[in-house]
Amino acid sequence: MTITLNERYQNQKLNGAIWLYCFFLFLSFQATAQQEHTDFKNYQYSFSRVADAGKKYTDSISRQFRKKGVNYPPNDIYLRAFKSQNELELWARNNETSEYKLIKTYRICALSGKLGPKRMQGDRQVPEGYYFIEDFNPKSDYVLSMQLSYPNYSDRILGKPDLGGDIYIHGGCVTIGCMPMTDEGIKELYTICLNAKLNGQEYIPVHIFPTRLTKNGVNYLAHEFPRNLEYQEFWSELKYGYDYFEKYHKILPVMYSPEGRYVN
Repeated sequence: MTITLNERYQNQKLNGAIWLYCFFLFLSFQATAQQEHTDFKNYQYSFSRVADAGKKYTDSISRQFRKKGVNYPPNDIYLRAFKSQNELELWARNNETSEYKLIKTYRICALSGKLGPKRMQGDRQVPEGYYFIEDFNPKSDYVLSMQLSYPNYSDRILGKPDLGGDIYIHGGCVTIGCMPMTDEGIKELYTICLNAKLNGQEYIPVHIFPTRLTKNGVNYLAHEFPRNLEYQEFWSELKYGYDYFEKYHKILPVMYSPEGRYVN
């Protein structure tokens, strides 16, 4: 097949037009994203409770991060919760190739339900598994709150048809399935997480475990739930990610089998 000079010229013009279209489309997306970022920031700080928390805690938070050798505002943070211990850990790192460092451990001041995953609406269970912060609520009835991405794929496959939702980390020290903190604790943590998002971290991972999955922790679960094979299998899936983080201070990508199981 022979291509004439005229046809080649027309093809070059077409390719040039496509390149320009893609370039301007990219600029348009960039401008839209920047505007959305600005709108989100302005909306959050239009609430006095957010603005006041930022003013009160930014200096002390910055010192905590600097002591650990981590930048603030953070580039990458990770939250890890343990239901049995009523603890929520804040980890951070400067880039995706470095290890996370423990910045602070917060007290979860109330829990409902029992150990084990959340499988239906109204079971009062705090979920277990791998989630991320999905939304920031500056006008929460419980001071401030951050919504988790429950239900995830695993929950949808393994749970009941009506799974419920609206699982938050919030203030107020009351709960029917969330992870509440003291009012001062949520103000500080909300400020940190909000600044991580504003600094470019779109997804802040939140991993929730029944307990620390050490040898003693696993033995405790086996003793308390000896006949619950579903829970034992589920916790063994979580243990792989727990062990990996304990060894490397890095988190694995979250992947699922078609059956809703966490796979590694």
